[in-house]
Amino acid sequence: MEAVPCAHERACPVRMSDYRSPPKPKPFLSVRVHSPTISPVLVAACAGYELGKWRAEALAAHLMEWLPEFALAPSEWRQLQHANAVQLIRQAAKVVYSSNKFQKRGEFGELLLHALVRQVYDSTPAISKIYYKTAPNDTVKGFDAVHVVGAPDELELWLGEAKFYSNLARAVRDASAEVKAHLERDYLRTEFLLIGGKLEKGTPHYENLSKLLDDNASLDEVFARVCIPVLLTYDSDCLGHHNKVDANFKNAFEAEVRAHYVSFRASLATKKLPSDVRVHLFLLPLSRKADLITQLHQRLKAWQQI
Repeated sequence: MEAVPCAHERACPVRMSDYRSPPKPKPFLSVRVHSPTISPVLVAACAGYELGKWRAEALAAHLMEWLPEFALAPSEWRQLQHANAVQLIRQAAKVVYSSNKFQKRGEFGELLLHALVRQVYDSTPAISKIYYKTAPNDTVKGFDAVHVVGAPDELELWLGEAKFYSNLARAVRDASAEVKAHLERDYLRTEFLLIGGKLEKGTPHYENLSKLLDDNASLDEVFARVCIPVLLTYDSDCLGHHNKVDANFKNAFEAEVRAHYVSFRASLATKKLPSDVRVHLFLLPLSRKADLITQLHQRLKAWQQI
């Protein structure tokens, strides 16, 4: 899954990779539907099959490769090398959670969103919110991802929402409501204050992002530079009715995700968001969420115990 340019009216003149964006794991998910010219933008990805089975284990293993930069501060994951790799990955695994009551936790949805935005839009993480938990099993409030896309002088602030659900209707309802709530003035000001306090000096986006998040910056300017990536997962009828990626699967997959896109767009339209805010919908159909979260939990616990 190769990185694609920003889908906004003004193209990003310089990629974040020119500004020391961290190296990414090798692509795993396949983007099977990408419609950059519609609003919201639609990106739908798929893990595919192997030997007749949906690749839950392989997807879980791939997501563990994203764990250090997802769960650690930028200054820490930039120091990752062979001598401290096990130590830092173990540390990252412990930051996520230590509870055995994992079925309804949302961190893995945030990890999926992180991986997809990084992979598809070559973003740079601005902060790791999960790193700043005050207790191991706390849930982190606010946006689920804070990334930057574009050159420092033309940066776009990507503030993500993730719904790691098995039911699509619930995911659509809750995500659209949260997008609306999180764009209210008082909420944004509080969130920007928290984000600004966690930015690390010396990162390539620090100065410009600090100015954008400052109390003196007008929200009109902020909205002109904000994107909201929204990840929705759900247990997919399409994935349950197929066992290989062929023409029939591809057609059914696209028909399903486009129908769900229409539902999300209709729900979002009722929220009357600021006109400048751009939303990117990421759909990731699952065969069974329960299978994937079990695989992820087992790998997380294994890394915690190394």
